[in-house]
Order: sequence, then C-alpha cells, then structure tokens
Amino acid sequence: MESLASLTKRKNTASVRLTRKSKLFSTIIAAIQEKKGEQIVSLDLRKIPEAVSDFFIVCTANSQPQVKAIADNIENCVKENCGENVFHKEGFQYLQWVLMDYANVVIHVMQDETRKFYNLEEMWSDAPSQEHE
Repeated sequence: MESLASLTKRKNTASVRLTRKSKLFSTIIAAIQEKKGEQIVSLDLRKIPEAVSDFFIVCTANSQPQVKAIADNIENCVKENCGENVFHKEGFQYLQWVLMDYANVVIHVMQDETRKFYNLEEMWSDAPSQEHE
C-alpha cells in the first residue's frame, strides 16, 4: 500500500499545467515530425472541466509501421529528453490508433481512415486547436 506522502506528491505533480512551450509538449511534437507524422494538431483542453488532460495531440500516419515508428519515437525521445515514462499506452496490437498517456498530455497516433471515423477534433471542438507543421 502506498504511503499518504507518495499519493500527495503524485497529485501535486499531476496538477502542474503544461503549455505549448513546455519541454514535454515540444519534445512530443518534434518526435512526431521526425518520423514524418502528418496533420499534427494540438487541442488545448485546459479550460474544459471534463477533460482528462491539458492537451491532446493528434497526428496521422500512413501505415501500421509508421504508427509504431512514431509512437516508439515519442516514447524514446520523451524518456531521453524529459526523463518521463509513458503512464499508459494502448493500440499496439492493431496499430490503427495508438494512444499514449503522459497524464497532462495524451497523444493519438492514428491511420487516416481511423482519424476520419472518430474525428476527435470535432468531438473536442470547443477546445482551441493549433496545427503543427
């Protein structure tokens, strides 16, 4: 069982708000760009009370190997540059949509058809968005 002090420490760490200028945020964007991710969009969820994180980052990959390459590169770059491990990840079995959760930022690496079908940008349309080239 975790001690109360460790739970309090985790809560305080998780409550730190990110910005688009944060090292974690910029490292994720650069890692996606390095593996040629397309249509990179960040959604700023900080003013949405129901949101589970500060940002969603969504990008498109053209194939299953590219989905994996982008996700692996994000994980490696964040670990190397920011010293953070991914809190949760899923979707590696089918590689249509890989989700990576870093608590304050959640990354969605999606193949084009999957991205069009789920249309996360429309679902979170009340969040300010920014495209990243």
